[in-house]
Amino acid sequence: MKVRVRVSMLTALLAVAALVAIPGPARAATAGDVVSAQPTTVYLLPGKVLEVPVNAWHVLYRSTSATGAANTVSGTLLVPKSAYPAGARPIIGYAVGTHGLGDQCAPSVSMREGREAELALISLFLLKGFAVAVTDYEGLGTPGQHTYMAGISQGHAVLDSIRAATRIPAAGLSARAPVAVMGYSQGGASAGWAAQLQPSYAPELRLRGVAAGGVPADLRDVALHLDGSPNFGLAAAAGVGLDAAYPELDLEADLNERGRALLADAADDCVGELGKLAGLRFADLTTRDLLNQPKWVARMNENRLGALPPRVPMFLYHARGDEIIPHAVGAELRAEYCAAGVTTRWASLPAQNHVAGAVEGGPLAIEWLTLRLLGLPALSDC
Repeated sequence: MKVRVRVSMLTALLAVAALVAIPGPARAATAGDVVSAQPTTVYLLPGKVLEVPVNAWHVLYRSTSATGAANTVSGTLLVPKSAYPAGARPIIGYAVGTHGLGDQCAPSVSMREGREAELALISLFLLKGFAVAVTDYEGLGTPGQHTYMAGISQGHAVLDSIRAATRIPAAGLSARAPVAVMGYSQGGASAGWAAQLQPSYAPELRLRGVAAGGVPADLRDVALHLDGSPNFGLAAAAGVGLDAAYPELDLEADLNERGRALLADAADDCVGELGKLAGLRFADLTTRDLLNQPKWVARMNENRLGALPPRVPMFLYHARGDEIIPHAVGAELRAEYCAAGVTTRWASLPAQNHVAGAVEGGPLAIEWLTLRLLGLPALSDC
């Protein structure tokens, strides 16, 4: 009798244990995981004027630095309120152009405050019913220095913003949805890196095409072009950004007293404030020839687009009168992709300056990407 009682009690305990969820080891955080997603409101004009009629979230998500370390990046997810077939709403990874180095410059901030110029293009995607994930990039809107123009970090941030978008339950987006990426200037480099990195870094994303305009594909060539120009501040900011991404560069050690003061002052500036560095040269700020120093050359080459061909169709566009990113830099990237067999469409635009190139080329890029998302084949003009 005692044996039977003990057996019955053991059976009962096992039955209870089967009903109780016993937690196993926690899943390790992975790139694209959502840290937080808070509802936000986006405006087209300052003063909270013209609210964009979308569901929007300010998102913190996991990503990966240029050196492979785990980090946390912020961004904004915009989802139209219009109906769309379940699981089929396309997702755009939108990479913004240069906003600056300070957290107040982040696109998530400028959208909340109604001063985000690129919403004009983003809205064209929203009107089509597409969701748009807009990354702030590493260190812009989160602790730490913005790794401006560290293309590998920027490409990771774009791809992980798309992953994060599919992991916000309230957004109703599918991990199997068709995906496209677009960007201009800094965003063009980010889009190009997203295209190149996607097969190895985010192979599960159903990437259909990438549009990249005004692409600073070769950082050294662009830096040489900007040295002493009215837009030298952009080259100096890139030096600050690469130094943040790669600590061994130790930029401060190679700056003279004037350089340390000027770059410390510019380290939290937005793009409109970088004009204070107009006309300067690297030689005015440094004690060494940075652009020919091996450690700088190595990191700039590492972040040079073109060596790793994307596996998706590419739409590249560049203004012939671009005063910031030479037209020849964009044309060279197109030539390298063509030589590698990438399906590439090229638009050499009549625009007379860098900003005009974004205005002229943006709608063309959006329509080209829309056709890719609809499943139409891309044609190459290589």
